[in-house]
Amino acid sequence: MLKIGILGLGEGRSTISAVLNSKKVQLKTMCDLSEETCKQRAKEFDFHSYTTSYEEMLNDKEIDIIAIYTPDHLHAQHIKQALLHDKHVVCTKPFIDNLKDANELLELAKKTGKKVFVGQSSRFFEPAKRQRKDFEEGILGDLITIEAHYHADHRWFLEKPWALDVSFKWLYGGLSHPVDFIRWYLPNIEEVMGYGMLSSNGKAGGLKNEDTMHFIFKATDGRIARVSGVYTSPTQPTYRDSGMSTILRCTEGASQADYHELRYAVTDKTGEDKIITWGDATLKYYYRFEGQSHHAGEYQNYIEYFADSIEQGFTAYPDMKEGIGTFALLQAMDRSLKTGMPVKVKSLLEESQIEV
Repeated sequence: MLKIGILGLGEGRSTISAVLNSKKVQLKTMCDLSEETCKQRAKEFDFHSYTTSYEEMLNDKEIDIIAIYTPDHLHAQHIKQALLHDKHVVCTKPFIDNLKDANELLELAKKTGKKVFVGQSSRFFEPAKRQRKDFEEGILGDLITIEAHYHADHRWFLEKPWALDVSFKWLYGGLSHPVDFIRWYLPNIEEVMGYGMLSSNGKAGGLKNEDTMHFIFKATDGRIARVSGVYTSPTQPTYRDSGMSTILRCTEGASQADYHELRYAVTDKTGEDKIITWGDATLKYYYRFEGQSHHAGEYQNYIEYFADSIEQGFTAYPDMKEGIGTFALLQAMDRSLKTGMPVKVKSLLEESQIEV
């Protein structure tokens, strides 16, 4: 059984639960700079192998996989260290925060032969899995367009001091989820155009960057998609429409996967309409903590998928190249907000001399 070390025990909380409940991976060590956080997780999960030293965890030769849940600006360094210690890597999204780090990581992964997987958990939620299965089985026909959004009243988030820093952007912290869904179905985005604003609620809360954004994408084959995010205003009732949703419009059908409601709606190529929901057992699998604050079921799904990829020799997606491509798209979106002009994703990759 593959053994795993978890770095960063905030978001890493979900992965602790995932691994402790898995028959495919085994938790070896937890790591966080804060000893208080380590002790809190040790007590919560009755698992007491922890360290505040990343180097100590990396030097444990029994560990096969390092799972990284640290702040975005630390991802590249932590991934590099893990690869240099001959570990496979899971890293939460966004994969990196600077395209200048991409080539070194690509080369290092190639040199070491280790697998790197981006923990884009939303793909592994039950409605998203069902939507993808239906699409791949052809019951919707060919994709015409995709729409995705993530709308949430996150004003409570502004109580975190770092959320008010100039460096904090909802573009990366929120929109990275629906943007990943766009790229899952329409990977070859060549150009993006978007507008954003800082709402009166955001200004009152002390935010420095846009909290309201809408974007249009164009793929190399001419297909288009759209994504939107609004983060400091009340939301509609979730029984009417989910806070996060992905809609596929295809030649012979359409579907909508809702998150974080366990709800999926589809019109297939026969014209049959149905809405699928999942019961308490599935709900308890995905949401294991108070207030549905973490979604450990998704993490268990993707950790086990990654473990299978290591043992069976296939590529787990999103892989490193896809993670870099998604970050490049987010950077292009950021540039479009600044310039008010369409931005070609390729131009950012060329500036950093990246081929993905």
